[in-house]
Formats: sequence, C-alpha cells, structure tokens
Amino acid sequence: MSGILASQQLAIGIDIGGTNTVFGLVDIRGEIKYRGAISSRKHDAVEDYIDELYEAVMPAIEQVGGKDYIRGIGIGAPNGNYYSGNIEYAPNLKWKGVVPMSDMINKKFGLPTALTNDANAAAVGEMMYGAAKGMKDFIMITLGTGVGSGIVANGQLILGHDGFAGELGHTIIIPNGRLHPGTGAKGSLEVYCSATGVRYTALEMLEKYSGEASLLHNYSKDEIDSKVVYDCAIQGDKIANEVYQFTGEILGRSLANFIMFSSPEAIILFGGLCKAGDLLVNPTKEHMEANLLPIFRNKVKLVYSELKEADAAILGASALVWEIKQPS
Repeated sequence: MSGILASQQLAIGIDIGGTNTVFGLVDIRGEIKYRGAISSRKHDAVEDYIDELYEAVMPAIEQVGGKDYIRGIGIGAPNGNYYSGNIEYAPNLKWKGVVPMSDMINKKFGLPTALTNDANAAAVGEMMYGAAKGMKDFIMITLGTGVGSGIVANGQLILGHDGFAGELGHTIIIPNGRLHPGTGAKGSLEVYCSATGVRYTALEMLEKYSGEASLLHNYSKDEIDSKVVYDCAIQGDKIANEVYQFTGEILGRSLANFIMFSSPEAIILFGGLCKAGDLLVNPTKEHMEANLLPIFRNKVKLVYSELKEADAAILGASALVWEIKQPS
C-alpha cells in the first residue's frame, strides 16, 4: 500500500440480506463509486456463495487499480457478531448454525475484514456519513420488516460482552402481549412497531370495529400491508389513522424507556415505516415525552436518517472498514 494515501483508498461495504447481498466500493466521504448485488439464497454451501461474491466484486477492485487501493471489507449481516466475525444462528439465512463469515471472506479476498449485525452497521454509517455525524450519544432505530437498533454512547457502539447488545426490537413492551412468530416471545416491540406489526394491528382493529366503514374493508386480509394502511390513512380513513396512533403510542413509550437508559442526544429513525412521516412521528413524539421523567423531557431530538434507504446498508458496512487497525 506504499505511496497510496488513505484519502485515495476505498472501502468495500457488503450487506448480507435474507434475499439479496448488496455491495459497493465507498470513499471516505461516503460516495459510492461502484455497486452490485448477488443472491443470498442461491447457494446451499456458504463456500459457493463466497466464490460467487468474489467473482462479482473482483472486477470492481481491478477497475479502481487493484487491492492496494482497497483499505478493507466491512460486512453487515443478521446476527453478525463484531467480536468473533461470525454470523450466529441467523433465522433468515440458508446457512445454519455458526458461520465464520469474516474469516472466510478475509481468506478469499486477502483483505482486512470486519463484520457486525445489520442494525449496528446502520448506526456506524449514520455516525460517519449521516444525521449522527458529530454525535457521541444516539440510538438508531430501524423500522422495516422488523425493528433493529444500534446504540452509541460516548462515541462507542454498545456491543456488550458477547457482541449482541442493542436488541431493542425484542424488548418486551406489553407483557403477555401479541405473539412474535419468529421468536416465540409475547409483547415485543418488533411485533407492534415493524411494518409487519402495523399489518397485525390493522387486522385486529378491523375485527374490533367490524361494523364501522373503512377503506381497509376494500382489501382482503392477504392484501393488507403497511403501504395499504398508509394509503388509506392519508385519505382520512379513521381506522387506518387509529393504527398509526396505536403504533406511535407503543413506539413512543418504548423510546422513553430507551432514553432513560442511555440519555442520547437524538433518536434516529430509519426504514420503510418512516415513510408514514407525521402520521407515525407525531403520536410517537407525544407519547415519548409523556413517559419521560422531567429531567429528560424536550432534550432528545427525534430525527430521520439522512442516508438513502438504497445506500444505507452499503454505507453502514463500509464505515466499519475505517475502524480496522491497519498493519504497520
């Protein structure tokens, strides 16, 4: 790497999702110079998956001048453990058990490699390139199919003794509440405040208010999802709006708990559910403030991520690379 400045180097960001893996070459300012994708579901053997990933990424490395211009590889993955570099018992990936993904990719590419879970990667990306730039204390909440989180305190990502800290989506918000089909837990945040949770709430409210007129009655149960609820809500549908009031109340109450735990400067919201905008954020803010002790009130900003949804996974993973200690 002699003669090549750090500012000339690029990081490879890889985000391993349940369906697709996206990757990109990113400079230190967060500009994606190259991007691509492969399937995460095509190969039963993880070795075959890594071979395909190598074949997809290497042309991009050659295009920028070879490995000397690559600082390292960062990986975001479900159940990714920063300490071990392993993916451990990820329920939505084909490869079961413990997969030493970081070591395998390091050996295949011959480049320094770091791995963490996808929500932690998003928090690191937000701190380096997005709305949390310059912040030392914040919580990132991802509201998508599930609810993910990354907690940063005193400028450090909270990882815990085993690398799995920060699973706020699985905290129990309503004791003996709604069953989470994936975990078996009852009443967790994820089963209420994810896109899936919004769907469950809409179906429950349609049953509860079966005699009331609603645009949601125009859809079959299978057709109702968070987008349908949003479309009906912005047309003024009473039940659809009530879904967001309920979701915001639970999310706000939960955020109040999280604030009293780590006293962040901001909570950054990211993910598809954020497209609901004020429909979700207004009741969330109201119930967040109502459930805080006076010393915490009106101190914590509730802000949207500044990262594009399509780029956030790549940027978050690539941000890990700048933290890797380089060989002297």
